[in-house]
Amino acid sequence: MNEEHSSGGARSFRLHNNQIPARPLEPALYLVATPIGNLGDITLRALETLAGADVLACEDTRVTRVLLDRYGIQNKPYAYHEHNADEAGPRLLQALEAGRSVALVSDAGTPLVSDPGYRLAVQAIEAGYKVVPIPGASAPLAALVGSGLPNDAFFFAGFLPAKDKGRRDRLAELAGVPATLIFFESPHRIAATLAAAADVLGGERAGAVCRELTKTFEEFRRGTLSELASFYDAVDNVKGEIVWLVGPPAESVVAEADVDAILADLSGTMPTAKAATEAARLTGLPRKELYQRLLGMKERHG
Repeated sequence: MNEEHSSGGARSFRLHNNQIPARPLEPALYLVATPIGNLGDITLRALETLAGADVLACEDTRVTRVLLDRYGIQNKPYAYHEHNADEAGPRLLQALEAGRSVALVSDAGTPLVSDPGYRLAVQAIEAGYKVVPIPGASAPLAALVGSGLPNDAFFFAGFLPAKDKGRRDRLAELAGVPATLIFFESPHRIAATLAAAADVLGGERAGAVCRELTKTFEEFRRGTLSELASFYDAVDNVKGEIVWLVGPPAESVVAEADVDAILADLSGTMPTAKAATEAARLTGLPRKELYQRLLGMKERHG
């Protein structure tokens, strides 16, 4: 990363057979959003940044090279990922210290969203360097606007824990959030995850599974969580990248006495933690709040 420009070649990009010069960039860390599937989903500002940066860092050089070649960008990408962050991160910070421009991309979508770029961005901010977001494609937002679910408030929760108990506990914590919930999931776990979601959040709650966004076989499947869980339980080999969503809980006003009655009834047939989880599903109230409330009830009544 010691060259003046990481490719040593022209700073330009190609658009419709026209080679367009890239203007020099001021020293900063540029967080550049890249396409999540369709390579046409790239902004002009992103292309100019990728072509003009002194240093270009990415998760996988092979993936980024495909994008660069599509737009005639000669800049050479350097790898920065979770396995080499301890070595590559300080070198990128040194480039910033030397007054150079550094562009960071993930394999797809907006950097820092479920990828290791967050660590570098925080280090750059703490060191006083300028950080510039170059917005563009985002899988969570694409899924949200295509899902048909309410989008006035949403909560991105990333990946759920892989183990069933951790998955269910996290879903219970999110049960009462008054917003559409957005998750990533791997294709081989989507059936089990939807089954857990239907059980914890309620099978009647609205949901959507968005697969292969912006790609040839893009698919939106909408329905209740029970319907979605049943569908994917019957599919042998789910393929592609997945974003799935859950609509906000139905508004309900539950009287204090009714909440206590629900907790008392449930705790008579199941452990405290499970009773709190089920009460959260029934009332829409936060599981942690219900768990502490149930502990207090038990303490008061011996």
